Amino acid sequence: MRLLYLLNVSNASQLAADSGFTFADLLAPALTDAGVEVTVASPVAVGDARVAFEPTVSPSTKYRARFDPGMDALVALFRERRPEVVVANQVEAAPAIRAALLEAGVDAMVVGYCHYLPFFFTDTGVLELDPAMDDRGLGRSVLLAFAAGLAACDRVLVHSSTAASWTTAAAARTGVDLGDRLHIVPAPRDVRLVRDPAGITPPEGRATGLYNHRLYAHYGTARFTELARRLVAGGAVRLTVMDLFGTRSPERIRLDPSPERHLEELATTDGVTIASDRGDRVRYRNILAGAHFGIAPFRPGCPWSMSVIDCQAMGLPVIAPRTGWLAEHIDDELLFDTDEQAAQIAERLARDPEFYLLYAKRAYASTADLTPAAVAARYLEAIR
Repeated sequence: MRLLYLLNVSNASQLAADSGFTFADLLAPALTDAGVEVTVASPVAVGDARVAFEPTVSPSTKYRARFDPGMDALVALFRERRPEVVVANQVEAAPAIRAALLEAGVDAMVVGYCHYLPFFFTDTGVLELDPAMDDRGLGRSVLLAFAAGLAACDRVLVHSSTAASWTTAAAARTGVDLGDRLHIVPAPRDVRLVRDPAGITPPEGRATGLYNHRLYAHYGTARFTELARRLVAGGAVRLTVMDLFGTRSPERIRLDPSPERHLEELATTDGVTIASDRGDRVRYRNILAGAHFGIAPFRPGCPWSMSVIDCQAMGLPVIAPRTGWLAEHIDDELLFDTDEQAAQIAERLARDPEFYLLYAKRAYASTADLTPAAVAARYLEAIR
């Protein structure tokens, strides 16, 4: 099988913060091991030299990635590579991909992987647009472009049951019947970030919590900041907050200045330490290993989180708001609805060794089926 993986890298200078790239970097070698001839078309090559590389230009904004797929370049690429399967990492580009395949005279399956959903559903079934894709009212257009992408795909892959439910419901509302084209294929855990919890020592009355998510406003960072103050005030918890972006370009700051604003606020909060891995996976592992538990994002439309999986694969229990995929994936005893409940869970993790070790083991076990080889097998089963 000749598989062409079209990968949009949103921030090539901060690859550690790009979950789509990390996914491809882990999956492409595993697909190669399974006998697939993989080519990644991307601004940056994956780390395995066996995976062929076609350099592309990174879109300058998140909206260009969705509305300007570059038809001429796609036609030329398809004529050169003659793929049998084309994976659209940006689902909105799928109609252009199918049209380019038609123009190039190439018959290939189009697979869309929904790394990101530009919408979510509330607990009462109301469809909400993701505010990150709604600048100047563009959210509705992005949603319709996403639905058009679903219609153009032969296969649609999503991370979780929550994502499958939301995607099916959103597609139906726009007149798209996914039928049996939808498959759940979770993302692989990073093999560099795996630690057996048998060797973990529980905290002794004081624990370090880790928040390793993007600090955008739409991730619920203001809500996390409120919780951070409550957690550190109790004395049993200190917090480490990851600065995943470092210095961003003026263009990105102009589009959304919220990460810089929230980072400044958190940096001046007593009991909170700001840390950066500087794009180094070994340094990131050490930061994870220095924490006792993770905190999930407060993003309402969370269909999956690589940062949560990173913590769990390292044997760190993750506490989470009871919403979206988090409520599907996290143990009920670690879910909360209020700051007071979150503080009680965090303090129990800090002061109850038996409770801590139980959920450290359960966290690790929840990622056992997410090895790259296992995920590659599910991926191939879905697209064959």
